[in-house]
Amino acid sequence: MAIKHDYYQILGVSRDASDEEIKKAFRKLAFECHPDRNREPGAEARFKEVNEAYQVLSDRNKRSMYDRFGRVDGDGGFTDFGFGGLGDIFESFFNGFATSFGGTQRRVPQKGDSLQTHLTLSFQDAVFGCSREVEIQRIEYCSSCHGTGSEPGTSPETCSDCRGMGQLRRVQQSIFGRYATNVPCDRCQGSGTIISSPCSQCRGRGRVKVKRKMKVDVPAGVDNGQRLCLHGEGSAGLFGGPAGDLYVAFSVQPHRFFQREGSDVLYDLPINFAQAALGDEVGVPSLDGKLKLKIPAGTRSGETFRFKGKGIPRIDGRGKGDLLVKVDITTPQRLDKNQRRLFEELSRVLPRSEPPR
Repeated sequence: MAIKHDYYQILGVSRDASDEEIKKAFRKLAFECHPDRNREPGAEARFKEVNEAYQVLSDRNKRSMYDRFGRVDGDGGFTDFGFGGLGDIFESFFNGFATSFGGTQRRVPQKGDSLQTHLTLSFQDAVFGCSREVEIQRIEYCSSCHGTGSEPGTSPETCSDCRGMGQLRRVQQSIFGRYATNVPCDRCQGSGTIISSPCSQCRGRGRVKVKRKMKVDVPAGVDNGQRLCLHGEGSAGLFGGPAGDLYVAFSVQPHRFFQREGSDVLYDLPINFAQAALGDEVGVPSLDGKLKLKIPAGTRSGETFRFKGKGIPRIDGRGKGDLLVKVDITTPQRLDKNQRRLFEELSRVLPRSEPPR
């Protein structure tokens, strides 16, 4: 005889599932489909189906009969499974759900909002560090009531409806059992207290928006796009919670001739044909002043020379990067008569490059 309902499939478990696996699957599906939570069409029918499957598979005798005959009570119907046993289950389900998503805990400390401001730095200021001033707007505790929201000399009163808890417990009954939810107190809006004499400066809010100028110590070695976090310099928290943080984002202006690659400084050094062929000693700029660079004879265009520790300080304090000097052999665009004559003489004695045959 064909099985009318595949209860294992309804609960999403295998036919050899343990009692604990069946119970776990039922709880998950019942929580998702309960009509007091799920308002989608068909949720109630789905819930009844899940409950029917659980009532059979959770009972050892009924499950044995179902496994052997594919039905219970001879005609495939169910005599009286009822819903009395589900009350405690759904009370714990929806009480927990309301606490997590709908309930409001009394005066739970909350961290204040974090803020962000922006600073534009010159190349040198980013490399060597500096001090700058920024102006921000943030939320602070009212200086008059010190965050209580009450006029000085008065104090908030405990809410008589919720007795200072900030939430009320409501128990509802449905055809599927009894369940409880925690909801914010309407009278105190979940704060647990009533302010009868609001502070005239903050109008009972306990916090005000103010403008502040702050000194920012920029560390040496910051780069474009990096942020500095000033802990506790954001907006004030709620109910005694810590203040948020202030993030300072940096934009670094380009240098006239230096380029940056991490903690290294790149510099392109133009030299002429004679310097490259014969070698030379030239001065090159660095972040610490001029340096001497000895160019060996036969240097090719694009060759790079490294000065260790002459770059940018690393932001973690572990030394400095390097200065990389790349040689660029320049071709003269204009020649006077004497220069042209010398190049022609040189051209006659130098070997010419020939294409491969």
